[in-house]
Amino acid sequence: LLDCVLGGGWPLGRIANIVGDKSTGKTLLAIEACANFARRYHNGDILYIEAEAAFDKTYAQALGLPTERITFAEGIDTVEQLFDALTKFIAKRERPGLVIVDSLDALSDTAEMEREVDKGSFGAAKAKMMSQLFRRLVRPLESTRVCVLIISQVRDAIGVMFGDKHTRSGGKALDFYASQALWLSLLKTNKQVVSKVDRAVSLTIRARCKKNKVSLPLRECEFNLRFGYGIEDLDAGFDFLTKIGKERLVPPLD
Repeated sequence: LLDCVLGGGWPLGRIANIVGDKSTGKTLLAIEACANFARRYHNGDILYIEAEAAFDKTYAQALGLPTERITFAEGIDTVEQLFDALTKFIAKRERPGLVIVDSLDALSDTAEMEREVDKGSFGAAKAKMMSQLFRRLVRPLESTRVCVLIISQVRDAIGVMFGDKHTRSGGKALDFYASQALWLSLLKTNKQVVSKVDRAVSLTIRARCKKNKVSLPLRECEFNLRFGYGIEDLDAGFDFLTKIGKERLVPPLD
């Protein structure tokens, strides 16, 4: 169902962005993207850049992550180091590739790392570096058929009186250079009685593709995210078809 929203899946040679609040399945979608990429492209390479220092390889492998096919980049803390890692990955590439950046908000820049904690720059230096990064990489990514999937955390847009009340950090560069922008939101928590205890077993997530340059934009879907399993594809597809069937049974207005 999510592939239908995206227009066939994540595009090769493009930059895609997943934005969402905590516990909305951002990393899980990246894990499933790695598993599907490894299943389809047996000779493709996968680079996983984990900057949050909160990734559990054992749990990810239980969810289907092919750890034997993935190169985990270590020690990438700044945007400059991210640029160097991406440049080396796409250099002289002759087969498809997938790069996961988890997450963009955890990356800093060299100027911020060398600055005192009480000396702020309002994030201007990082936004400028991100703009330079995408300008230099957008053409090489297209020619080498490398998909860069960037995870971003949602932020509240302070002072906004109308329109979207949420945004994400990193400046406006990603809004322009990303071919797909998928926003995730938590709808509800599903509970189930386990051993006479009411426990949370899954989350209902809404995925809305706010930008799509390879297919129709502004499509959305809902799916359950079960803990320890992942996305319940069959249930999501069945609920969608049931809803469509009910809507078609409604008689037209005179």
